[in-house]
Amino acid sequence: MKFRTRLLISFGVVVLIPLLVFGLGIRWEMARRVTGEDQRRVRALAGVINADIAREDDRIRGRLAALKRALDDDYKFRGVVVRGDDRGYALDYAGNAMRVAGLDFLQIQDDEGRIVSSGHFRNEFDRLGPALPGAGPVLVRAATAEGSFLALVSSDTMSIGVRRFRLLGGVAVDSQFLARLARDPELGVRLSLPNDTSNADSGKIVVGPPTTLPYVDAVDGPGRVEQARIVVTRSSALLTALQRNVNLWFAAAVLIAALAALLLAGWLSTRISEPVEARIGDMERRIAIGDLARQVNHDVKNGLAPLRNVFRHLTQVARDKPAELPQVFTARQGTVESSIDYLETLAANYAKLSPAPERKATDVNAVVRETIGGSTLVKARLGEGLPPVSADALVLRRIIENLVSNAVDSIDGKSGSVTVTTEKGRGLVRIAVSDTGRGMTKAELDKAFDDFYTTKAGGTGLGLSIVRRLVLDSNGSLKVETEPGEGSTFIVEIPAQ
Repeated sequence: MKFRTRLLISFGVVVLIPLLVFGLGIRWEMARRVTGEDQRRVRALAGVINADIAREDDRIRGRLAALKRALDDDYKFRGVVVRGDDRGYALDYAGNAMRVAGLDFLQIQDDEGRIVSSGHFRNEFDRLGPALPGAGPVLVRAATAEGSFLALVSSDTMSIGVRRFRLLGGVAVDSQFLARLARDPELGVRLSLPNDTSNADSGKIVVGPPTTLPYVDAVDGPGRVEQARIVVTRSSALLTALQRNVNLWFAAAVLIAALAALLLAGWLSTRISEPVEARIGDMERRIAIGDLARQVNHDVKNGLAPLRNVFRHLTQVARDKPAELPQVFTARQGTVESSIDYLETLAANYAKLSPAPERKATDVNAVVRETIGGSTLVKARLGEGLPPVSADALVLRRIIENLVSNAVDSIDGKSGSVTVTTEKGRGLVRIAVSDTGRGMTKAELDKAFDDFYTTKAGGTGLGLSIVRRLVLDSNGSLKVETEPGEGSTFIVEIPAQ
């Protein structure tokens, strides 16, 4: 990921996160205020409903009080209920009085609760009327000749002679009555009765606490007292539309702000990244050149080491046993020529910067012999009958050179030995370079293959790093067995051809 891309992402995160938090905070505050206002409207409507029901109850009671006064002065009705005179007059009385009083429900009950006169249904005479829990208001489902209807009923009592009577009056509770209760055009009012299984709330959401009223179903008798609810509702379509609009405009605002923020972040990242990337590029080029120089120096030193050993050997023989010099020179001539070929090939490969390894059938033992030459510090235990490996001979030599050089350095001039062992495995050839040097701790082993990590004074720290890359390029594997004070063994496994 480029520096400019990382910078753009960083700017985007720094700008977008506060923007998103700010936007969500505004949306939350809007939702909180809208919810609070909605709850206030619901509470206000609930108060209006209770006040309207109370006023309706007072109106009904006023009309019942007027009816009581009329009954006190009606001696004909008194004669019916006391002496049993014209019963037909009593049956028709409530109907006439109900129409005059502007009520939809009117009953006169005796002290046993039996109906003496019914204004809304004349045939209820002598039946047990609804047993109201108090003076009212009470919701009563009453019978008529055409069916049943619901009424808001209040009651009062009076005495005629020695007998006590109860007056029940009410108004019809229908859609018009409920519409009058709903003063807010965005809210509705619905009546929920016990055992009501109708789907009246379909498409609506119930909001706010309900208003409860006693309820008596007196269609088939006195009935029993239950609870009815008057609930405030709102259309779910309205709420859905409101939420959709709020979310739409909120998303649009966030998107526009995000685009503006990203454009600003892009402009800032461009202004900042161009000079920084130029410096980084220059720094990376310098680092790459330095790495390449250190690697070239390391590889050249490894190629010169066998030549140095040969000429030291020849110098020693010329000084101590001059007669044997031609014979020794002939014996070491192969090492000299091999080292020179190695350096020439190495130079040619570095000239190409990225040489493609030439994989062909390679004799591992032959490469080992050429690499260690006649060194007295390095012993070879070469297995017999090894299959050729598919690898570049130069690459294989560089691997062995680096491992042998590190092994010799680990002895540090003290008594010890370095051994190169080859053997055949299952489908591979194994090369092991062992030393009796100081070994490595676990911490040192964890860093041993890192670039530029070294424990030697003046070391480049590239030897094992190069070995690892070359082994992987040859489709091989590299393992290390080491103990502090016990030496190390580097095992290279190359697939057989």
